[in-house]
Amino acid sequence: MAHPKHRVSKERRNKRRAHIKATFPAVVKCSNCGSTVVYHTVCPECGYYRGKLAIEKTVVA
Repeated sequence: MAHPKHRVSKERRNKRRAHIKATFPAVVKCSNCGSTVVYHTVCPECGYYRGKLAIEKTVVA
């Protein structure tokens, strides 16, 4: 196994990790009901995806 010959400084380590960060998921408006939906997912409010009914939503009274 490889062993480091010299200590890696905090600056050098952090430069290497600079591009590793959490990103906010892409959010769009539902074309059917207008609620905000995560991109490429079925709308949890109405069940539509790309203008077509994907999931039959039942009304709970």
